[in-house]
Amino acid sequence: MSIVHVNTEGGRYAIHIAPRILQQLATSIPENTTSIVLISNTTVMPLYGEIVKRSLSVTAKPLHVLELPDGEAFKNLETLNTIYTFLLSKGVDRKSVIVALGGGVIGDISGYAAATYMRGIRFIQVPTTLLAQVDSSVGGKTAVNHTLGKNMIGAFYQPIAVDIDVDVLKTLPEREISAGLAEVIKYGMILDADFFAWCEENVQKLRALDPDALSYAIHRSCELKAQVVSEDEKETGLRAILNLGHTFGHAIETALGYGTWLHGEAVGCGMVQAAELSAQVLGLPREDVERIRNLVTAIGCPVVAPNLGTNKWIELMKIDKKSEGGKIKFVLLPKIGEAVVRTVPNEDLGLVLSKTVK
Repeated sequence: MSIVHVNTEGGRYAIHIAPRILQQLATSIPENTTSIVLISNTTVMPLYGEIVKRSLSVTAKPLHVLELPDGEAFKNLETLNTIYTFLLSKGVDRKSVIVALGGGVIGDISGYAAATYMRGIRFIQVPTTLLAQVDSSVGGKTAVNHTLGKNMIGAFYQPIAVDIDVDVLKTLPEREISAGLAEVIKYGMILDADFFAWCEENVQKLRALDPDALSYAIHRSCELKAQVVSEDEKETGLRAILNLGHTFGHAIETALGYGTWLHGEAVGCGMVQAAELSAQVLGLPREDVERIRNLVTAIGCPVVAPNLGTNKWIELMKIDKKSEGGKIKFVLLPKIGEAVVRTVPNEDLGLVLSKTVK
């Protein structure tokens, strides 16, 4: 087992990474827990629900199970209210623990429910997609979507543990693996040029789910994210660099309808657009832009964005949480392995959009 420690003002916890973690979940449940609430979805529950229920039964705590519909389209206030109703109907109290078993949608919405139910109860992230394992389960961002913007209603709320079972990736569709790898290579782009080069060299192993390559990629991604989150828990500065490609990506998701493109696919394409914008504004070398485009292509994500029209693009990107006073801020790359946050003139943005959409 490999362990990454996260230290923030909002909480300190360990990320456990290993095969067969699902069989060991009881070790993450605090002794003073009064009841456990397992929240999952209709895709993950049939695959891993029984294993997890057996694992948690070792604690001898009452276990309540809520199965939600699957998909980004259900990450909304209506589903959140379903969770609140379930918690209230089961008499869940402040010493209960929510266990979020699923991908980013389950982790985000369960975490936000934990953050707000009775003004905060404990929760554990058990991510079952690669994207959730390397990104959304780590760092305490919880949220639901609004029709006008993605993740606009949420809270920073840290879990008490993150338990990552690398074996569950074997049941993921190839498209989900590609989406997760977009977040993996992001860490190399913004923080670690050597890791980016390692991803280039090992991309086929990663797509083939080679256990050693995957374990290293997950560990290094969590390690890099933990460093950033520990310095800037609530995204007042440094943490914003983790949003590379997200300003473009969230616009794609909002315009097309949540779930049409997977989050990682939209981010992957958005990172290519951010690289082009970096070349335009900061002089990122063309060679590096092509390395990024080639690696995003190699992991299986799209590199050409949908043509929303320049006005629609700008309208949607102004909703981005980094925007201030109506000015859109972008995460840009002076070089691979280094990131900055900048506002960009509309003429530069328009030029890049004309190059990157179809």
